[in-house]
Amino acid sequence: MTKHISRWTKLIQPQATAPVFRSLTDSITRASTVVFDSVEKLRKRDWREKTQYSYGLQATPITRRLEQQLAGIDEVAHALLYPSGLSAICMTMMALLKSGDRALMPQNSYKPALEMARFMAQQSGVEFSTYDPQDLSTLIFTKNTRLVWVETPGSVTMEVADLPAIAALTHKHGALVAVDATWSAGIALPVFRLGADLSVQALTKYQSGGSDVMMGAVTTADEGIHDKLFEARTIFGIGVSPEDCYLILRSLPHLNLRYHAQDQSARKIAAWLSQHSDIERVLHPAFEGCPGHDIWRRDFSAAASLFSVVFRAEITQEKIDRSVESLKLFRLGVSWGGAVSLVLPYIRDQIHSGYHYQGSLVRFYIGLEDTDDLIEDIAQAFSL
Repeated sequence: MTKHISRWTKLIQPQATAPVFRSLTDSITRASTVVFDSVEKLRKRDWREKTQYSYGLQATPITRRLEQQLAGIDEVAHALLYPSGLSAICMTMMALLKSGDRALMPQNSYKPALEMARFMAQQSGVEFSTYDPQDLSTLIFTKNTRLVWVETPGSVTMEVADLPAIAALTHKHGALVAVDATWSAGIALPVFRLGADLSVQALTKYQSGGSDVMMGAVTTADEGIHDKLFEARTIFGIGVSPEDCYLILRSLPHLNLRYHAQDQSARKIAAWLSQHSDIERVLHPAFEGCPGHDIWRRDFSAAASLFSVVFRAEITQEKIDRSVESLKLFRLGVSWGGAVSLVLPYIRDQIHSGYHYQGSLVRFYIGLEDTDDLIEDIAQAFSL
């Protein structure tokens, strides 16, 4: 080597980090290339070994830090990150189901999850059937049933499922239970104590809290399940941005405070809506009249700030849409969990076949605005 190294070589070569630096925040570790101290360590690298760093796609310190935090919230050993909640759903199905297997989906599932099921049925030969989470006699098991999907409360229509009963029945038939726990956010429902084998969440929602990050996660206490998920994620080349991990980690310390504050605000607004003359039913699990309310009282400790209302049948869709568009503080939007309140009107044909109300439905997400301001906004919009 020459005695003098050019400034350009010095610029390119990695520099030693500060020996002692402590901060209250996590460092963002960006890496595609992971380097090794010796040829021996290079040759012994194994991407399946969770204590090693072998390639930036598998893990970096900040992605592992977030996974550890999420596993800790759920009080289990394992967590994996995905680019979105839907990605977490899809990769769970891809990892655990093969051609000839059968899975059961609730009829009130998150619509993209049902679309993924249909796609796998067409492309991979996996059989999917739906069941009514309010009627466990519709949960029909066959010898090839491998997975039962649970969403509680159900997407849009908010039915609360009896997770312990579903889990007991599923395990009796040797299948796994996966729960979409996005609504409960690892706070309101102890899914693993109630029998779940996996918990799937969209970190895009409450964990982000800023309406600016797309990410999903799967947690499990079972190392064998985790290994299947980890291998599938690696083979499919699925990874997440370290910057996005940092944003989630920055929001996690106040996740619990936000969740409970928004819960109280949402209950106050839902109670006000329940007295409005245009509303037939408030579909909020914490309210009597919402399907599965007694189960919610038994199993849940809190509620998300996402709920729906059903209008009386004689209230036209045109009037509902006009009222929704007249809201000043609620924005028309789909992906909830941030600080800003949202509203989303549904046409009856867009809702699952188990929807038995005659009137149209509107979903509300309550953010962090002043509760009285939000009620005043709804009052003015509904009076038009």
